[in-house]
Amino acid sequence: MEHKNKEKMVHSVFSTIAHRYDIMNSVLSFNRHKAWRKFTMEKMDIKPGERAIDICTGTADWAISLSEAVGETGTVVGLDFCESMLEVGQEKVSKSNNSKCIKLIHGNAMEIPYDDNTFDYATIGFALRNVPDIKQVVSEMMRVVKPGGKVVSLELSKPTWPPFRFLYYLYFNQILPIIGKLAVGKAEPYKWLPESLKNFPNHIELKELFEKVGLKTEVYQLTGGIVAVHIGNKPVNNQKDEENHVQKN
Repeated sequence: MEHKNKEKMVHSVFSTIAHRYDIMNSVLSFNRHKAWRKFTMEKMDIKPGERAIDICTGTADWAISLSEAVGETGTVVGLDFCESMLEVGQEKVSKSNNSKCIKLIHGNAMEIPYDDNTFDYATIGFALRNVPDIKQVVSEMMRVVKPGGKVVSLELSKPTWPPFRFLYYLYFNQILPIIGKLAVGKAEPYKWLPESLKNFPNHIELKELFEKVGLKTEVYQLTGGIVAVHIGNKPVNNQKDEENHVQKN
């Protein structure tokens, strides 16, 4: 699928489901998405006062979690190209405890509108499989992260145990669209989810992609491998970078 066509189609999908996105996330993940995000945040080891950007932030759940970690002295930016999702996210941000440190912006993950070495963390949750060019987005995330910072993906993956993989794809391909139709009145948006995973790299291939762009990467498989966490560390290139990284920690 051409980049522009995929971008247009994904925008249409998420515009359609924005008002039901959060409840469907809980239903379709059996409410495990919160535990997956909590695990990832623990591995990130965020410090108060740090800066983070959440790419494809959607309805801003991860941006809000990041704000709780960085505190009032920190900064969190949530970026998304779907206005409908951002509208839902902004309502949630305004009710959150650290709303003053969160800024939601309309933008494209393929061209992140920030200078090099701006953030301590760049995250993307359940969205990397939806972008037009995975390598381009990971490279952009790495670009805006400081030396010593982290690029983090929390994403659906492909189970490796054959019997579990069979049940997983049965659910994804046959049952999920039915649930989606009952929830939002249309099956089409939830037919895209299994399609988006079909050509997405498995956890090993995605780790290799992270490392090709220059990130030293750790991978964690969760819940039988249906979800994978990739944490890529941006290298510290020179003595000045090393001194700044040590001071930060």
